[in-house]
Order: sequence, then structure tokens, then C-alpha cells
Amino acid sequence: MTREELLARIWIDPARCGGKPCIRGHRIWVSLIVDLLAAGSSEDEILADYPGIEREDIRACLAYASEMARERFVSVPLEPVS
Repeated sequence: MTREELLARIWIDPARCGGKPCIRGHRIWVSLIVDLLAAGSSEDEILADYPGIEREDIRACLAYASEMARERFVSVPLEPVS
């Protein structure tokens, strides 16, 4: 999966979760997943605790974090307001 495909799994919706980047279709913050990984949780543990997400979502969170560390800004589309 390319970086662009991974980043497409992340969304920002100003009306949800205070506009924080989340896994697309969920209210699970990117920062939560990165924090769990940093604390030593395995991908399998995270997937067991959050059954709606996929392994690629975890990798998408890491890709987003990597971009933030590099650029301090990540361009992802805003979720359309409905």
C-alpha cells in the first residue's frame, strides 16, 4: 500500500472529535493509536481492543505521524459537511 493510500485512511472532520485526525469511518484518534504503539502495545492487541479497524489503519496512523514529524503539516481532505 502506498503512502497516499495509507493517508487516505485518515480523515479530519471539524464536526467530530474536535477536528483531530481519526481513522476514516471511526472516532479513533491517530494519536491514540500512536500512543498505544509507543507504550508497547502490539498491532494484534490494538486490533483486539478496537475490532472495527484493520492492520492497514494502524500503518496509516504511523504514516500520518511520520508526515507530521517531517512536515508539521499533513494535507488530508476535510470530511464534507452534511
